[in-house]
Amino acid sequence: MSGPGVTAPARPVDLSVRLGDLELANPVMPASGCFGPELAELVPVHRLGAVVTKTVFAQARPGNRAHRLGESAHGMLNSVGIPSRGVHGFARTDLPAYQRLGAPVIVSVGGLSEGEYWRVTEELAGTEHAAIEVNVSCPNLERGGVTLGSDVGAVRRVVAGVVARTDVPVLVKLSPDLATIDAAARAAQEAGAAAVTVCNSFPGLAVAPETRRATLGNGTGGLSGPAIKPLALRLVWQAAQAVTIPVVGCGGIATAHDVAEFLVAGASAVQIGTATFARPFVMTEIVRELPALAARLGVTRLTDLVGTLSF
Repeated sequence: MSGPGVTAPARPVDLSVRLGDLELANPVMPASGCFGPELAELVPVHRLGAVVTKTVFAQARPGNRAHRLGESAHGMLNSVGIPSRGVHGFARTDLPAYQRLGAPVIVSVGGLSEGEYWRVTEELAGTEHAAIEVNVSCPNLERGGVTLGSDVGAVRRVVAGVVARTDVPVLVKLSPDLATIDAAARAAQEAGAAAVTVCNSFPGLAVAPETRRATLGNGTGGLSGPAIKPLALRLVWQAAQAVTIPVVGCGGIATAHDVAEFLVAGASAVQIGTATFARPFVMTEIVRELPALAARLGVTRLTDLVGTLSF
């Protein structure tokens, strides 16, 4: 799909997508935590549809102890623990750096309690950002550390509270739970979300037999990369059947063809994470290749691929 063999499409291809009131020039953006402003000198970020920030919490967080990253067959395990400067440090230092990148900024908001999501949103109210993405994969300390995204009622309450406290579109990044993805996506829509992002990394474990210990400092971690792509595609398709708002697909995307797969399964836009660690330019390469791919697939608007899967 890339290289000298790719020819330009005969007719212009419209790559634009809408996520509620948020219009993007193309559907490609980084997943939260995988791409920071420090890469701006290497990557023409302004060519992306949007940038998604690292997840922001109310207070500063150090993240998990080392080791935080580990390789897995066809993927990566991470147990970073979402370090954060806290919302005040983010608004003062990080957000201006994201704004200078030249692409719409989507701020990822986290919380260890339902109220923390709302406090962070309130603190962001006076700042410039295009949208908020609510990361409901955080552990809810009010409920013994259970992932908030596995509690459909909590998803509905958190999202409704965030929507009530901001004027920008709200995306909701869901947990990769096959049993609850439909209900969680519907709860997000009913609470006012403009889109849902499907999905976060899958829980995983890596073991070192020589030491009889887990290889990650925190024990378990999140599996991402090509290994999870078929699972993520299934969840995207499932969520898209459950809601009428756009779905943002995420999980194992590394090529323009992968993007097309997610669009056909029901995604309107995509996020790319693990692939950027090995190939920082992968997102802009994909944006460049999408027009030729769309033409080969017989469409002049990329959105014409969305949800066209048949069995």
